[in-house]
Amino acid sequence: MCGRILLLAVGALLVWPSQAHAQIYVWRDAGGSLVLSDRRPDDAAATYAVSDAPSFRVIRPATPDVAHEPFEPLVQEYAARHGLRPGLVRAVIQVESGFDPGATSPKGAMGLIQLMPATARALGVRRPYDPTENIRGGTAYLRQLLDRYDGDEVLALAAYNAGSGAVDRYGGQVPPYRETQDYVRKVGSAEGDNSGAPPHRRSGSSTKL
Repeated sequence: MCGRILLLAVGALLVWPSQAHAQIYVWRDAGGSLVLSDRRPDDAAATYAVSDAPSFRVIRPATPDVAHEPFEPLVQEYAARHGLRPGLVRAVIQVESGFDPGATSPKGAMGLIQLMPATARALGVRRPYDPTENIRGGTAYLRQLLDRYDGDEVLALAAYNAGSGAVDRYGGQVPPYRETQDYVRKVGSAEGDNSGAPPHRRSGSSTKL
């Protein structure tokens, strides 16, 4: 895997004019995307020396703090309106779309918080790629799921990913789907990276991920 990453990094750099020696740091963000940077985020990042490379480019912002800034007023407004923690909303957006308002998933989910077409229609979201409508609808949907599962954020996140029907079929537990379990972990990790807290569990819940 490291060899493939190095080849990718070197290949991308060949198109740039030669200047000074540099290093490239490689890691994966909370959404699983590969990030290349000339700045080391932590000791876990793999390091490669790349000669004659002036700079590096990333396809997504390397730090969530920078990525979410344009949308922070909307996150704060609609989190407050629906009684959600801003850190949770921020983490869901980071994992769902990497703060890309034009994102579309292979399954057809749209926008920052990745609303499926049927969900968007049910929430009255007519322009799912508009950040205001998307965050308004997504936070309303998260509120509905939290109310359904007595404030258990882990189950609400599982239902956001797999559907409430899947959670209900497994007796109010996180479904044993790798994608769903990874999703819940990633949101928790993303919120922690933003100086937040892991998703809250309701009292007495015993689901393990």
